[in-house]
Amino acid sequence: MAAKWFSAPAPVVRRIRAYFAPVNRATQAPTLFDATVQGTFSLDAPPAPWISLGWIEEFTRKPASKTAPVLTGIPAATLAQVRETLEAQVSFEFLSWTKLTMALATGSQHMNLLAPANGAAAAADGAQAAAAVTVQSGSSATFIPLAATDAAKFAPGSIIALDADYTGQTGYVGSPVSGAYVRKALTDVDYTRRVTLNVALVSEVNSTGLTLAEPLPGGAPAAGAKAQAVAGFVDREGGCFYQEWSALFVMQASQGERIFFHYPRLQTMGGAVESAMPLDAKHKGGLHRVLLKGQFLALPVVDPLDGERVVCYRSFLPAAKAQV
Repeated sequence: MAAKWFSAPAPVVRRIRAYFAPVNRATQAPTLFDATVQGTFSLDAPPAPWISLGWIEEFTRKPASKTAPVLTGIPAATLAQVRETLEAQVSFEFLSWTKLTMALATGSQHMNLLAPANGAAAAADGAQAAAAVTVQSGSSATFIPLAATDAAKFAPGSIIALDADYTGQTGYVGSPVSGAYVRKALTDVDYTRRVTLNVALVSEVNSTGLTLAEPLPGGAPAAGAKAQAVAGFVDREGGCFYQEWSALFVMQASQGERIFFHYPRLQTMGGAVESAMPLDAKHKGGLHRVLLKGQFLALPVVDPLDGERVVCYRSFLPAAKAQV
């Protein structure tokens, strides 16, 4: 029997899934996505180094590029168009508060509130931290080997930050994901761990080290890394640092087709913004869900295929047997 084909209707989607991956800030090298190779991945298990940030709402794409006519003749008439500026913006709301969603929804450094040392004086972005412990060799993105006495300082359910000591360097700091830009040398040896994105939840502790509930966003900690307990997170309104990440937004349609929006470089715009969504629209004084609102500016990359400067790739994988 001959194969049956069907006309492709407009895709019907329920929600949009968001994934982010690091940009090498020093080289401006983004994480790329190839729909032909990676487009069929499980939405719950994105290909490395993409990190799932769950479902999002109020997803809005705003092309802001400007064109101008090239005029010729008397009277003047449009001969062609040229692109005068290249710009695009993206905004949406995260449905969860995590280390990374908070970082992406703020316009500056996002810091870890390191567990304080005994008797430390209070500070707005965290008191002097308890001493870090040295990570042993052989660590991975999900297991952190420690000396037995150091492992005993942590408990299941605690949060840890892993990165090297700050040694007075300037420029981008944080490994392998840049968490801040330092303009002049500082004296806080724990500063890199305050701003690092390599943070995870501890699921198990034994005499050999810590097992993590999820892989570290930046992968296995670099040689020389140390670990510190984290009590929570803090960000500030102001500062000179802008978060920049590669982003991938996926629409899974009802017939199996997928739409991808790949932004190689998204930089956070403005400061931290939240929105309050009432859980019961009939009672204004009732419970509200507080959502983080992300606002981003797309920065250009040069496509090596033909040298064109672009800010976004929109890919479409049709449903099986859909007419094209």
